[in-house]
Amino acid sequence: MIRTAVTQLSVSHLLQEAFRSLDSDTGPALQDRGIFDLTPSQARALLLLDRSGTRLTELARRAGVTKQAMMQMVDDLQAMGCLRRTPDPGDARAKIVKLTAKGLRHRAQARKAVQTVESKVRRRLGPRRYAALRAALEELTAEE
Repeated sequence: MIRTAVTQLSVSHLLQEAFRSLDSDTGPALQDRGIFDLTPSQARALLLLDRSGTRLTELARRAGVTKQAMMQMVDDLQAMGCLRRTPDPGDARAKIVKLTAKGLRHRAQARKAVQTVESKVRRRLGPRRYAALRAALEELTAEE
């Protein structure tokens, strides 16, 4: 990206570009682990699920997306054999999204891929700057 001396990018733009950079590293990290059928977004979605299952509305909240967007993600992951929906024992109208055996394997590899990408960032920034970045991002995303 070419920048002029007059143009200073906004923090939101820089965060978006940093995310894109990390996201583009996640795909190859998944492939290095033999996972060729997951996108980085799908991998992140698998990491949001509790082992005992999670309601769709809670998944959408955790991901910061609409219920409809998460429903599409869950539909796609279910079609791939990574997830299944089961009735919610506490609410007959609701469903619990659970990982299948394939989903558990993919989630484990997704976690390792994300850790690999984060390790790369930690090495690039150094431990103090990495810790400062994490602290700043946690502060920015903390609920008020």
